[in-house]
Amino acid sequence: MAILSRSEAKQILDKVLKYSKAEGASAQLTGAETGNIRYARNSVSTSGIVNDIELAVEARFGKKSGIATINEFSDASLEKVMRRAEELAKLSPDNPESMPLLGEQKYLAVDGFSKVTANITPDQRAKAAADSIMAAKKKDVVAAGYLEDARSFAAVANTNGLFGYHASTSANFTVTMRTENGLGSGWAQADVTDFGNMNTASSSGIAIDKAVLSQEARALEPGKYTVIMEPSAVSGLVAFMMGSLDARSADEGRSFLSKKGGGNRIGEKMFDKRVHLYSDPSNTDVPVQPWSDDDYMALERIDWVKDGVVKNLPCTRYWATQSKGTAIPAPNNLIMVGGDKSTEELIKNTRRGVLVTRTWYIRMVDPQSLLLTGLTRDGTFFIENGKIKYPIKNFRFNESPVIMLNNIEDMGRPERVSMWGGPAMIPALKVRDFTFSSLSDAV
Repeated sequence: MAILSRSEAKQILDKVLKYSKAEGASAQLTGAETGNIRYARNSVSTSGIVNDIELAVEARFGKKSGIATINEFSDASLEKVMRRAEELAKLSPDNPESMPLLGEQKYLAVDGFSKVTANITPDQRAKAAADSIMAAKKKDVVAAGYLEDARSFAAVANTNGLFGYHASTSANFTVTMRTENGLGSGWAQADVTDFGNMNTASSSGIAIDKAVLSQEARALEPGKYTVIMEPSAVSGLVAFMMGSLDARSADEGRSFLSKKGGGNRIGEKMFDKRVHLYSDPSNTDVPVQPWSDDDYMALERIDWVKDGVVKNLPCTRYWATQSKGTAIPAPNNLIMVGGDKSTEELIKNTRRGVLVTRTWYIRMVDPQSLLLTGLTRDGTFFIENGKIKYPIKNFRFNESPVIMLNNIEDMGRPERVSMWGGPAMIPALKVRDFTFSSLSDAV
């Protein structure tokens, strides 16, 4: 029962909303069936399937609201959950930032459902793990990986006539390869809508090569270097930046997007002119739910940064009324426009630099400059005269994605990665003057 059709979901939502005695009510019905397989030390450790479905109901009286949830859908249960939401609403304090329920919304048609992924079997998961493990054994390295696939749906409705339905599938695979002596480590990931496009053996081969090559790493002096960052490394920093895009925090002086004297920096050039970041729920490479999670605002294609200029910032409906701006929901995906080169071509065109596979354990240092700190991981290499010369020890970095996106020398082809908030298309970047602050002994 984890996946309901559009008509089945609408029937439940219509029925629960009819029980409402509040001034307004909304409901969200979500369900998913997820399968997984996990392995470590070249042996499968766990696998399973999880089914879940939940109905969340919100009742409103003026600026008061209450939310109740349930996972059974008889008439008595639906009436009970609505009464409970109404009871909680009456007990709650007023929310001074409460906004009226939205009316009917026009949501983009998004094709994010793959029958291949929806029909995946335990045998297919086992084969995916076996392909990775066998590739590791052939090279005498040790594999640890995790594969998770999902088929899911979400449906929303309210007493003002709003209704939306979206079905989706996804599959995500991550693998770490370690050499037997513990001196080498490599990592790779794959994120797809259609499981037919996933090749765990190929991804594992990338991680294996990095593990073997990263043994006997040498220490390189910390400092500023030209760096080639693979897409997963770039996404670690860009995710923090996207999470900091917010009109209110900028207007209130709490953000790197705050303007001295008040206001925000929309319309200002803050990045290299090649930087173009946008979101589009109907993008065929990274299709996502076409409404926001908080109040079900319709999502559309929107530019956040274009030609290096800040074009838009997410803005809640409440803050839009206070700032006399336009309400813009936060995105569920991200596309960063890149170039046409492979990572190998970026390396070939580099006289001296550092190749970074992944950025990890990233934390905020200063919100005003968006200064971040974190570590490189699972394959860091020194480049000389267009070739990888030798592995180097991992670094701690102290860098701002704002500076990073101003120091771009070249861009690779975008690849799909899993990022906070949803899937993303991110290119590899060649960046000058990237700051490594200290060495790390971790592999």
